[in-house]
Amino acid sequence: MATAASPRSRTFVGSFYITMAAIFAFVAFSGFFLTYWMPVARGTFSGSPMLHLHGLLFSLWTLFFLSQAILVANGGLRHHKAWGLAGISLATAMVLVGITVAVHGLGRRLEFGYGDAARAFAFVPISAALLFGGLVAAAIANWRNPEWHKRLMLVATGALLQPAIARYFFVLNGRADAALRQAGPPPPIEFTMMPALIADALILAAVLYDWKARGRLHPAYAWGFGAVLVVHLSRPFIARTEAWYAVADFLVRFNG
Repeated sequence: MATAASPRSRTFVGSFYITMAAIFAFVAFSGFFLTYWMPVARGTFSGSPMLHLHGLLFSLWTLFFLSQAILVANGGLRHHKAWGLAGISLATAMVLVGITVAVHGLGRRLEFGYGDAARAFAFVPISAALLFGGLVAAAIANWRNPEWHKRLMLVATGALLQPAIARYFFVLNGRADAALRQAGPPPPIEFTMMPALIADALILAAVLYDWKARGRLHPAYAWGFGAVLVVHLSRPFIARTEAWYAVADFLVRFNG
């Protein structure tokens, strides 16, 4: 006969997801604090409405993920499911706006004459948006299986942190404004690898915790985290191919 998990065990697991969600939210907001939130508060940041919408949606997602973790930990499954409908709309908007902003940035850099470097870098945000959308879609498809659903949502949110982590590096290199406003030469693909690996390390912490608690690797992490690693590690090899350049040129035609 199966033994029900003790309240203490459920509380501990719930607390872990709340902690991870809080860490994700902190990384997301602190990463953009000096390059976006502070300039916006001071009225010194000038960007397109779409760029502001992009920042708002992606920031809201980390808060949404945190609130959903809190609801589950406190037994509010009914409210969690109800808010899940809003989460689907939010995630969909994030993918569409994320790709739109990436294509707009590609168009600007091509106008500035950065050519293949601009095309290569565009693969990073576009692949990130598609990866996030795919992971969230997989989590939604498994909404009746909470063990898969919560792990896939955690992986999707963790993978979303790369741009925020990259802002720390941009600040240290003194080119945060150019990076955020999509002006100036795009950074090389290799520059994006360290922020991606740091985001992967945060996800890996959750995977290892789960592995230790369960005694085995959950397949949701094997598939979800595996997908993240494949996308992140393959970027330098795909982004500079003629095939991707052709895709980038096709997408930029839709840049209004």
